[in-house]
Amino acid sequence: MSSQITPTALEAELKSLRERVMGIAESVVATADGLLVAADTATVHAESAAALSAAMLGLGQRTANEVGLGGLRDVVTRCNGGYTVVLAIGDRALLMILGDEGLDIAALHRESPATIHRLAELLGMAPADLTTA
Repeated sequence: MSSQITPTALEAELKSLRERVMGIAESVVATADGLLVAADTATVHAESAAALSAAMLGLGQRTANEVGLGGLRDVVTRCNGGYTVVLAIGDRALLMILGDEGLDIAALHRESPATIHRLAELLGMAPADLTTA
């Protein structure tokens, strides 16, 4: 990833996604090894969310490989109070979405590819980096 990452631009992209998809409460961009890059959070500890999301993504990728269902798209955890969704940004970063019970999963799936692409650009990733996700 580029050393010229601008957290403000990343945070603006996260806020834009929150405005476009009903039910998104908070979000985090992290490296694939769990280091926080940017966050649009109010209640969760962003560093902890980044680390846990990396673990979720790694487990999801390992599971997808083991069962032979193709490349991982996302990891969705549904809880009593809402959702946690982790999406790969290539093989070097991730986007974690925290949503309430009303999270519009269909809208998230519609909006996330373009968001992932824009985040990858902001992170200085080449388009070829996204084909591994």
